[in-house]
Amino acid sequence: MRTILATLRPQQWTKNFVVFAGLIFSQNLGNSHLILKTVLGFVLFCLLSSSVYIFNDLMDVESDRKHPSKRNRPIASGRIKIPTAIVISIILAVLALGLSAWLSPVFALTALAYFVLNLLYSVYLKNVVIIDVMCIAAGFVIRAVAGAVLIGVAISAWLIVCTTLLALFLGFGKRRYELVLLENQATDHRKSLSEYSPYFLDQMISVVTASTVIAYAFYTLSPEVETKLGTQHMDLTIPFVLYGVFRYLYLIHQKEGGGSPTRMLLTDKPILVNIILWLAAVILIVYFF
Repeated sequence: MRTILATLRPQQWTKNFVVFAGLIFSQNLGNSHLILKTVLGFVLFCLLSSSVYIFNDLMDVESDRKHPSKRNRPIASGRIKIPTAIVISIILAVLALGLSAWLSPVFALTALAYFVLNLLYSVYLKNVVIIDVMCIAAGFVIRAVAGAVLIGVAISAWLIVCTTLLALFLGFGKRRYELVLLENQATDHRKSLSEYSPYFLDQMISVVTASTVIAYAFYTLSPEVETKLGTQHMDLTIPFVLYGVFRYLYLIHQKEGGGSPTRMLLTDKPILVNIILWLAAVILIVYFF
């Protein structure tokens, strides 16, 4: 059972918390019905993402066996047989998509879009330079949109822009880590890495870093947002975003991290505390000030 659970990559489920963005910023944390719907949506995306992770592991089984850490994954190491993994992936996908249709037809369409995008990514798009990271970013955006349509709230353009830029920032950081870690064996693991270089990735990271911070600052200072949220104090959350971005850059460049943003989130205490403080500040400002 532990091996099966490891195959589902539960540590990656933290990405699906993006589904809650629509609930929080629409000021509906006091609505128990919408909270329940969002929690169900989160669970379904966890099932669906696990199905995708298994499919991706099946596609990458040979290259993962050459990777210093991924070779320990259940499928690559042989602890889970390939036919068993296929069955688990199909069951999870059918269950998640079926329950999504029952929960909300529009939500089901976003879930299907996420599923199809990730299948295409696993089969081909992960080997296309730049597009590979943009697909990762699109996955985060779809999660955020899914959370909004599930509870019937307007989809903010700011939500899409900030989510996209932050995901690109994390994605390019991950590619840099892979390139530096694997060195000459990088292309054996991922074809698109042959088109990247540390210098090029540093340039891309610099662009999305500045864009992320500026976009978030503009979001907090936007008159439209002030009117919608009923507060002029969202700018007080900017320091948390700045620290989070700077801390992540520090881990990438000084500690050779960035291989797994979710692992960093769960293991790096400064980043974890910073996210908790940012979320607490957002809730206090949006709901009480």
